Amino acid sequence: MPTTGVFNGTNLLLSVEGTNLGHTTSCSLTLSTDLPEATSKDSNGFQEVIAGVMSGEVSFDGLVTYDDTSNVTELADFLLARTQLTVVFGTETTGDRIFTAEGFLSSLEQSAEMESPVSYSGSITLTGQIAASDG
Repeated sequence: MPTTGVFNGTNLLLSVEGTNLGHTTSCSLTLSTDLPEATSKDSNGFQEVIAGVMSGEVSFDGLVTYDDTSNVTELADFLLARTQLTVVFGTETTGDRIFTAEGFLSSLEQSAEMESPVSYSGSITLTGQIAASDG
């Protein structure tokens, strides 16, 4: 049964290559459409656009633990090898909307502040069709 009402963001997960990213603290999915201008003299002074190329990006933040199945070291290996990844964004609740796509890591950062947990962040630029389905 799908989730009803407002739900806790902890329930939304990011899976890369079939494994949930370990110790994530946040993740987001951005979908966008390029809108090329189609204004002409017949537009009566109003801008007109057409739907163009669609794209997507997934970004994430987390805490570094080297013993996670999917961790910052594995992500760095994917980036350095230019590996195309399968990405799934959604909850594990049956009936909830999930997004599945292929993508490439476009950035990865690992940060270590004094007296704070080591953290990581990154983004995946999606390539090709983005499928939306009810899980």
